[in-house]
Amino acid sequence: MKIRHYLHGAPSVTATEAIRLAAEGALIVDVRRQFEWDRNNIPGSVHIPLEDLPRRCEELPDDRLLITFCTGGLRSYGAANMLIEYGFEDRNMSKGLIDWRAAGGALQGSAHA
Repeated sequence: MKIRHYLHGAPSVTATEAIRLAAEGALIVDVRRQFEWDRNNIPGSVHIPLEDLPRRCEELPDDRLLITFCTGGLRSYGAANMLIEYGFEDRNMSKGLIDWRAAGGALQGSAHA
């Protein structure tokens, strides 16, 4: 399966919208690599690296809005498309961690990991 197949059409939300949606019950799905997750992550998010998503997506709830997230928004855009194709309701958080920090979103983890 080629990941690039999924690089089209997912609806996006800003980090400000993602913060609000998460407060209302949406689940943030972090699709970054393990070392990126270890460095910092969004409290309450679920970590499934993009390359693991096809085989692990059954771990995700199908009754909640999902918001995919990465560092800059490209990998999460592909992940959002993939999850939509698999039947989930998903949004991509455009600009990822960059926008999340700028919007004042909470982070946890070591900045030096």
